Amino acid sequence: MAQKLWDKGKATNEEIERFTVGRDIEMDLFLAKHDVLGSMAHITMLESIGLLGKDELPILLKELKSIYKLAESGDFKIEEGVEDVHSQVELLLTRKLGDLGKKIHSGRSRNDQVLLDMKLFIREQIHLVANAVMDLFHVLIEQSNKYKDVLLPGYTHLQIAMPSSFGLWFGAYAESLVDDMALLLAAWKMTNRNPLGSAAGYGSSFPLNRQMTTDLLGFDTMDYNVIYAQMGRGKVEKTVAFALAGIASTISKLAFDSCMFTSQNFGFIKLPDECTTGSSIMPHKKNPDVFELTRAKCNKIQTLPQQIMMIMNNLPSGYFRDLQIIKEIFIPVFDELKDCLKMTTHIMRDVKIRENILDDPKYDFIFSVEEVNRLVLSGMPFRDAYKKVGLDIEAGKFTPNKNIHHTHEGSIGNLCNDKIQDLMEKSMKEFSFEKVDTAIQKLLR
Repeated sequence: MAQKLWDKGKATNEEIERFTVGRDIEMDLFLAKHDVLGSMAHITMLESIGLLGKDELPILLKELKSIYKLAESGDFKIEEGVEDVHSQVELLLTRKLGDLGKKIHSGRSRNDQVLLDMKLFIREQIHLVANAVMDLFHVLIEQSNKYKDVLLPGYTHLQIAMPSSFGLWFGAYAESLVDDMALLLAAWKMTNRNPLGSAAGYGSSFPLNRQMTTDLLGFDTMDYNVIYAQMGRGKVEKTVAFALAGIASTISKLAFDSCMFTSQNFGFIKLPDECTTGSSIMPHKKNPDVFELTRAKCNKIQTLPQQIMMIMNNLPSGYFRDLQIIKEIFIPVFDELKDCLKMTTHIMRDVKIRENILDDPKYDFIFSVEEVNRLVLSGMPFRDAYKKVGLDIEAGKFTPNKNIHHTHEGSIGNLCNDKIQDLMEKSMKEFSFEKVDTAIQKLLR
């Protein structure tokens, strides 16, 4: 017998049911433990306003904690004929506790339940993504410091341009992650607001204490206006998707560089053998498949904000079933991005770099700017110095001076990695991860 919270005794056509449910049950398994946490906070609040008896609350909380453990262990299942995670949790409660289990839905709708579930899920996932970004960041800073004096060619238009260094290369991607983290922080702040109590988008005639559930779940604040709380569905996911896309963009570019730099035409770096694959016909091949797949996955992740935008675009205020589809494309992206971060961190930690690259005469001309600057420092006007060096190159008279002396902030000789680390640490401190963890652990106790 199908379990539906809205069931009024009339059967739904099976094909209609299949179409409308879609992949919702599969996605809801990701939300199960969060749905239980939301119910625990909600019924604690209901007891405080007299909608649950003092003797009923501990019975319900005990059973919900058991369901939470089931969800956390991966053993929670949504049974055949049960519509969603909310229905399954309520079904498990009513099997054990009878009519008492039916009381947990007072003062809320599936609309604010799923809003809450998604925000709790996103919060947890942002925390995991932030930790994975930090792991990669620390490796990049460490490699930047380690290889700060090893030069390599810098390119513009894929033509050799000016001297660069591995210190600059690794450090550039570290600083890119700093900006990505700032965007992730903005997404966190939007996520960490409590929508519970907005019900179907128009509030409730029950005297709900929304501040209480906000505190119990460790939110920084709430989505105050109940209509806006519902309007936030899709908007939060889109904003988070932009933040994830920013991280993916950084990793994708790093993957492209690594694929290019490891090719024989460049030969600047060597990937760990265990991170490459071979060819079925060419015995010499060591292919950078991990980075090629990383590049593709990260480019796919960068399409996510547009997909969400197209699903929710031009919807008026209020709830629409269109929003259900967002879960299908949004929820899986966190594991994909974390996987890419993990692979990239592993390879960047063990990558081998080639020294003395610029000893090759084909890179001599990248020192031409150094010579122009040397002449300017000796008193020659810049335009005259530029012309002289250009004519020397054309005449085959240019002899490079490979002693590089850059001192300004962020240059080869002054990477400012300590400043970059400070920026990252400031961002990380603004996430209220500890406050959230403390609140959740207190609720579970």
